[in-house]
Amino acid sequence: MPEYRYRGRSAPITDEICLRHLTVDEALLRLDRYLNDAFMAGLYQVRVVHGKGAGILRQAVREELAKHPLVKSHRPGGYGEGGAGVTIVQLAEK
Repeated sequence: MPEYRYRGRSAPITDEICLRHLTVDEALLRLDRYLNDAFMAGLYQVRVVHGKGAGILRQAVREELAKHPLVKSHRPGGYGEGGAGVTIVQLAEK
């Protein structure tokens, strides 16, 4: 995974966040912070790993992505990308 840095943040930003094993509230909070950091780092595409499970976290993540101002589009992961356990997100342009 490539790592990116931007001014004001000491830890590198990767192009993937793992939200597995979190509650919906915890996951959505982390997702929002991550999307802001990824946008500021200049990333244009990121992977959100939410797992398959019962689909509750996947649904909540995709609903949040649909209304997030920094998200241009999102789609389910395809073959070789993680399938139903991953959502691929295109971030808005600066």
